[in-house]
Amino acid sequence: MTSMLDGCTPWPEGFVDRYWAAGHWRGTTLDSLLRGWALQYGPRTALVAGGTRITYAALNRRVDRMAAGLRLLALRPGQRVVVQLPNVPEFVVAVFALMRAGAVPVLCPLSSRGPEVAHLVQVTQAVGYVGPSTYEGFDHTAMAAGIAARGPFLRRVFTLEAPGTSSPYGGYTTDPSGCHYFPLDSLDAPPAPALPLSAGQVAFFLLSAGSGDAAGAAAPPLLVPRTHNDYAYQAGAAAEAVSLTGDDVYLAALPAESDFALGGPGVVGTLSVGGTVVLAEDPGPEVCLAAIARERVTVTSVVPAVARRWLDALAAAAAPTDLGSLRLVQVVGAPPDRELTERLGSVLGCRPQQVFGMAEGLLTLTRPADPDEAVLATQGRPLSPDDEIRIVGAGGRDVPDGEPGELLARGPYTVRGYYRAPEHNVRSFTGDGYFRTGTLARRTPDGHLVVIRNASDGGRFGG
Repeated sequence: MTSMLDGCTPWPEGFVDRYWAAGHWRGTTLDSLLRGWALQYGPRTALVAGGTRITYAALNRRVDRMAAGLRLLALRPGQRVVVQLPNVPEFVVAVFALMRAGAVPVLCPLSSRGPEVAHLVQVTQAVGYVGPSTYEGFDHTAMAAGIAARGPFLRRVFTLEAPGTSSPYGGYTTDPSGCHYFPLDSLDAPPAPALPLSAGQVAFFLLSAGSGDAAGAAAPPLLVPRTHNDYAYQAGAAAEAVSLTGDDVYLAALPAESDFALGGPGVVGTLSVGGTVVLAEDPGPEVCLAAIARERVTVTSVVPAVARRWLDALAAAAAPTDLGSLRLVQVVGAPPDRELTERLGSVLGCRPQQVFGMAEGLLTLTRPADPDEAVLATQGRPLSPDDEIRIVGAGGRDVPDGEPGELLARGPYTVRGYYRAPEHNVRSFTGDGYFRTGTLARRTPDGHLVVIRNASDGGRFGG
């Protein structure tokens, strides 16, 4: 197996053999999977964003040509590039193109600003940045220029321009620090021969939810390395768990760089079965409810706060909205209260699904065929039969089912360490490879997980 990037913690050899033998890992990179999906589903619609519709074949061609453009600019395999884009087709194209060029995308929330982005550039030694020129009044290009001026890593900035506008920085320019600026749509060249990439390598970095320090101040997010093997398995298994098919239409209402919207099953899982992904830049009810009705959306994911906004908007609407196509709504993030889950099912007329997970890997979810009580009162069961779950109390001892404790996990898509963070890894992972999630939970006798408090709500546990 090809080693991961320096600074990453690989799975031990015995676990690698186990996950290969079980068929979880299959040795195909995500960008190569896209080639196969394009051949299999070519004329079907892969992406929808407003009035833009892109077929599988066209998506793969765009990825091919952007990857070739990146390679012409001497972007080398293994180099890192921060990607900070809204839910637009260019996000999907850029992420797959970077992977196809052998680069490693660092997926950054659009809300992050200079200090957070500079931290990511510093830790990953990112040579590139992909983002909007400006977005909702914030100048992302100026932010990137400021980071480049402080050097020494960032040297290529690729900007997405709003339709009918151009960047005040111009195209194909170089600033005094030696950083080059290019319009994102200029990355277009005849496809080059495929690179010999390994599915055991890091496909991209996700960001941890972060935690507070002793004084309660927010700490910088940690970088979570996700390999092609583990992420392809997660997205495919999640698609199977929700019975996703080529007839499904998935609405990406959550930020596309989040683990849920990207691979729970999200964008990647939907593409893997030939379905259609509808990208929404705004999770609000005005945009999303209209998109559900217009595109006949069947599956979507929301956090509890967004779910309440949708329900309140429907209750206040003068005329009903046709949401009859919906069959499944995932509620992710903080566990919803029972009343909210019941309202979702009754008002939207579809099956709610509770989902718990984290960028580090573990994903639990209720299944469509689960009893109502499990759907309303639990966060479901682990995604994989090879997910190993422990609930531990003081001193790290396992507690009986029904008693609360800290949730520990390891498995074929749960990482073994953060990137370049040895001190955090000592605290966050046990000696035998379990991830200390910092989440207070209990397990029911039938194996369902009940989350009492997320790590992001109250920091990590001791013990």
